[in-house]
Amino acid sequence: MNNQMSSSEGLVPLWEPSPEERERTEMTRFMRWVALGPEVRVGGGEPVESSKSEAPRGRAHARAGTPKTDTLPSPPQTAATGGHSRATAPTTTVRAAAGRTIRDYSSLWEWSVAEVEEFWAAIWEYCGVICSRPYERVLDSREMPGARWFEGAELNYAENMLMRDRRPEEVALVHCSELRELERMTWGELIERVGVLAAGLRELGVKRGDRVVAYMPNIPETLQALLACASIGAIFSSAAPEFGARSVIDRFAQIEPKVLLAVDGYRHGGKDFDRSGALARIAGELGSLEHTVLLSYLDAKSSPAGLPGGIGWSELMERGEAAYDGRPQFEQVPFDHPLWVLYSSGTTGLPKAIVHGHGGILVEQLKKARLHLDLRRGDRMFWFTTTGWMMWNFLIGCLFSEAAIVLYDGSPGHPDMGALWRLAQRSEMTCMGVSAGFLAACEKAGVEPARDFELSRLRAIGSTGSPLAPESFRWTYEHVGEGEWLFSTSGGTDVCTAFVGGCPLLPVYEGELQCRILGCAVEAFDERGHRLTDEVGELVLTQPLPSMPLFFWGEDAPRRDG
Repeated sequence: MNNQMSSSEGLVPLWEPSPEERERTEMTRFMRWVALGPEVRVGGGEPVESSKSEAPRGRAHARAGTPKTDTLPSPPQTAATGGHSRATAPTTTVRAAAGRTIRDYSSLWEWSVAEVEEFWAAIWEYCGVICSRPYERVLDSREMPGARWFEGAELNYAENMLMRDRRPEEVALVHCSELRELERMTWGELIERVGVLAAGLRELGVKRGDRVVAYMPNIPETLQALLACASIGAIFSSAAPEFGARSVIDRFAQIEPKVLLAVDGYRHGGKDFDRSGALARIAGELGSLEHTVLLSYLDAKSSPAGLPGGIGWSELMERGEAAYDGRPQFEQVPFDHPLWVLYSSGTTGLPKAIVHGHGGILVEQLKKARLHLDLRRGDRMFWFTTTGWMMWNFLIGCLFSEAAIVLYDGSPGHPDMGALWRLAQRSEMTCMGVSAGFLAACEKAGVEPARDFELSRLRAIGSTGSPLAPESFRWTYEHVGEGEWLFSTSGGTDVCTAFVGGCPLLPVYEGELQCRILGCAVEAFDERGHRLTDEVGELVLTQPLPSMPLFFWGEDAPRRDG
């Protein structure tokens, strides 16, 4: 079965990358690197202590085919390593894609799902994963569930995001909301604020394995909280403030959080929503809480008084500043140490608490951001989302590229359906992620993005949430721009990524998704488990992914050391 949709044969594409555009993509560079047959390590012996460092700790490995760089920040303090570097005993290496001809995306995808261990070892090597202890083998077995990835490795999700080739003066975030004007935050500022917040949380007693939950919107403080928790080895979970109290309690109570971070309210569609009552109820029913940290987002005069262990966000940051020495610390954790908890919809009972790990999310987001989204230095990546949807976690992962991300808290239809197009202009957005429903609503409202907004930097539009109708494909190319790369994508909360979606090397056909994503062995099966082609069936993954859930909290959690 060809990786590209067979129904596209004979059709005229709506868009196709030029040879020059294909040449510029990271996917092309990766494909050529794989075609050269680089050695990748798929297994090896036990790590052994070494007095000689293989590479400076805290620094990213140089990317394959690129010169080493000395533009990184100073190496961070790395907790739990005892100051020792690591080397490995004799290892098992193979030449990636040996005996295969990697000539196009289809052959690259075929290799990625046939030689699973080689492919993910190649992602690790090509993207330069930062680790304090190397892995012993890529995969113990292809059993699902139960596959164990990159055993022996110790690393940290936040360290890999913050301590790459970051130029302190470059923009990391562009953000605004209905309560805040458009602002920019540099990498230097982000790293500093994450370090201070992590120090503040440590002052509150947060340690590795503790749970910290956020009842907060899509604003920089929520991102900083996620990365601060990850740097400690604590486990993060979020819910959007528009969620009702019962819905939030049903989610957060399952994981018994030590700290609740929350806002007092928010503004949506031009209306203010005070959440102080809902917050008091949530905090009151979370018996495990030791501290509630209140961010005065809607009302500058709001107070944490009366909340369990109440403290203001500014006071927390002041405590952190007093304890922070200017060097971020990153707890080194196993590859499968819990990073965050997402939730199922809860339509058949309590929402399932889905646990993902540091390493699995890391390698998946490296692959997606750099190869499939083709994010580059100078890009501005946006997806309209709330903190209660996995697309927020997905958007944060785009920072594993050299692009900045755009955060927005507010209504996509206020004051009119041009709101997000206006944001695209003001933020100099290069990739705009929305829902299929949003594009249909823009068409119905008569929005004319190409005519009414300066969108010269916009080169890609992504759509998810529901199938993108053929008429929305046509409307986008007629009213936004014929040179845009429009990709529809589909995935799931369970893996926090896409199974099928976009590829910058392939043409776009009306009403179709472009491809199966690298590493995703996607098939359609009938009720008897037989593969189908050009027929309706059940979507099935036949090979494991590193970002598959570690476990459901409270049901089958393995015993851990914290």
